[in-house]
Amino acid sequence: MSDPDPVPAEDAATEVFVAHRELLFSMVYSMLGLVADTEDVLQETWLAWVARAGAGAGEPIESPRAYLVRIAVNKALARQDAVRRRRETYVGPWLPEPLLTTDAEPVDAERGEAVSMALLVVLETLTPVERAVFVLHEVFGYQHTETAAILGRSPAAVRQLAHRAREHVQARRPRFQADPMVRRRVTERFAAAVGGGDLGDLLQVLAPDVVMWADGGGKATAAGRLPVHGRDRVATVLLRGGSRNAAQLRVEFGQVNGDPSALLYAGDRPFAVLVLELAPDSDLVTGIYFVTNPEKLAHLS
Repeated sequence: MSDPDPVPAEDAATEVFVAHRELLFSMVYSMLGLVADTEDVLQETWLAWVARAGAGAGEPIESPRAYLVRIAVNKALARQDAVRRRRETYVGPWLPEPLLTTDAEPVDAERGEAVSMALLVVLETLTPVERAVFVLHEVFGYQHTETAAILGRSPAAVRQLAHRAREHVQARRPRFQADPMVRRRVTERFAAAVGGGDLGDLLQVLAPDVVMWADGGGKATAAGRLPVHGRDRVATVLLRGGSRNAAQLRVEFGQVNGDPSALLYAGDRPFAVLVLELAPDSDLVTGIYFVTNPEKLAHLS
């Protein structure tokens, strides 16, 4: 009996890429915060990988995972300039594209944790290479020597970048993560207060120093070109928009970037995504992330 036909080199290379795709997507999305750009980088990575591994010639690649990560991370870095140029002409606050997640998704050292909306906003203030180092080390657990090999820098330089990025993030990111059940309960109460036009109940859930980022990108209703600060101003903006849209919207509760969230739909079309950040040891809302730009919601359809 003859042996089965060997798998063609290109097909075998594609199988390897598919096996690592989730890891690569998580890494690149954490670096860019944009789903479409992440998919483009993964397509470029696949083409580069198949051209090398699918050719069936040359020395075997010792670690396909390491090779793929290096390609994807460096292509994501190359794309950062184009992303930043778009941000410079963007209308209003810039928020990441929301990424739906579920409780059932595994969280392990290889795939990394889901990066929250609040953390992604902070990562936008890092340089591209600082962000890459932070994501690789803090989210995915890469050692500095591994990161240095991926980025083509010395371990000493990577350690310095990691230290600078970590200090920057720790000074700005929430140090406290509320219990998911508390966040879900507050999110439901918040959505009900806004939809029902209940000023009293809304004021009760907002911290005095609450800040709202509303990303409409100039294509949808939002709170303006700057974040809105303060309980009274935020409540006024929310109720003005909520009373106008409540009758046409359907609210579903789920997870976005690992956080409890509210997804608002106009019919079957995503209208907005809402993610709340809570104060330490409290159920008061300190941060509101509200994405209404239809281009950033299109992948949720």
